[in-house]
Amino acid sequence: MERVLPFRFDEKEGVFWLLDQRKLPLEEVWVPVRTAREMAEAIRAMVVRGAPAIGVSAAYGMVLAHLSGEDPEESDRLLRQSRPTAVNLFHALDRMRAHWGDLEGSLEEAWALWREVEATERAISLHGAKVLRGQVLTHCNTGPLATGGYGTALGAIVEAHRQGRVAHVWVDETRPYLQGARLTAYELKKAGVPATLITDNMAGFLMAQGRVDAVIVGVDRMALNGDFANKIGTYTLAVLAHHHGIPFYAALPLSSVDPSLESGRGIPIEERSPEEVLELRGVRIAPMGVAAYHPAFDLTPHRYLTGIITEKGVLYPPFAEALRDALGIA
Repeated sequence: MERVLPFRFDEKEGVFWLLDQRKLPLEEVWVPVRTAREMAEAIRAMVVRGAPAIGVSAAYGMVLAHLSGEDPEESDRLLRQSRPTAVNLFHALDRMRAHWGDLEGSLEEAWALWREVEATERAISLHGAKVLRGQVLTHCNTGPLATGGYGTALGAIVEAHRQGRVAHVWVDETRPYLQGARLTAYELKKAGVPATLITDNMAGFLMAQGRVDAVIVGVDRMALNGDFANKIGTYTLAVLAHHHGIPFYAALPLSSVDPSLESGRGIPIEERSPEEVLELRGVRIAPMGVAAYHPAFDLTPHRYLTGIITEKGVLYPPFAEALRDALGIA
């Protein structure tokens, strides 16, 4: 299996290279990032995206702040403002705060965080593979490009295919940013997993035909009761899967759980530019003067979840109790 990582760090040159995910799959373009300010803009502009990958990138953003002589407090502020929904960003920056003014410590912490991501996602992939079978449907992108490791939901799919459990994957295109079409399909092809791309509004039709055996998605932020935010369109899939009696799983590292939130009502939902709805890769697809709305995420209530796949295993209802046990919270 070929694994495509979204970044690499050149410590000697002081450059963090990002694979520009806006250009995939047609071009593989690497963007040099030399300052925390540039990193914040790259995250905001979705050069790099996916909650775990954003966390690792933000950690290295603080390394770059040391190397470029930027003020750590201002760098931290800019990075925290870059994407408000993914909690991994804030966890990473909280960890890096202890090393402000210490370049060697910052380098060690960022490297450790990256290695932890890989180990965590390998465990998630192995646990997730056990509950998948047949034909699986997924939404958005949750592979190595989104994480810097092995992937969460997509990691489980690839591992399940390697074990002979999953035969085929349905890939939602994931409008309006097309992460499924551009990135997930690209990664599955690289991994040698049979996949078919569908538009987001075809999922219910396939479910009604009995052609979907399970749905698995990633998570950008989860509350302690299991409510979670993920790419817009996830809630629709959850309702459809529930209606058709299809298992619906969320795969995530426990670092994506926000222990300050008892339910999903407190999760902030990022709203992005309407132009991303009105245009498709720079080509206008709607009449001039027409308004558009673009919430980048939606909220899925925990009642639609069959299980939550984490590095500690698959958690089942009651999720509030299971998540607290997994996190070690009384």
